Amino acid sequence: MWSWVGHRITGLLIFVFLLVHVLDTSLVRVSPEAYNAVIETYKNPVVGLGEAGLVGAIVFHAFNGLRVMLVDFWSQGPRYHRQLLWGVGAVWVLLMVPFLVRHLGHVFGG
Repeated sequence: MWSWVGHRITGLLIFVFLLVHVLDTSLVRVSPEAYNAVIETYKNPVVGLGEAGLVGAIVFHAFNGLRVMLVDFWSQGPRYHRQLLWGVGAVWVLLMVPFLVRHLGHVFGG
């Protein structure tokens, strides 16, 4: 149940990011100065933490989507759905820990 909720929430967060990304990138056609001003506001630790959250959401959403496909289309999927969910969590941690060490080092360390 919680993986279903997490999948929906991460999908919504990714959609909101893509919407904002398209809107702020389209500013470059309207006014390059406005685009530069908006991009400059993104250079702070709060946005850096948001970027880390975005990457975490994308990684979870991608691997949980693969898990959902396995459960739906593999004959043994429903039998192993719990193990597959633990696998999603393990892969998420294995990918996120090195990313967070590097990314947060850039955000807070310079």
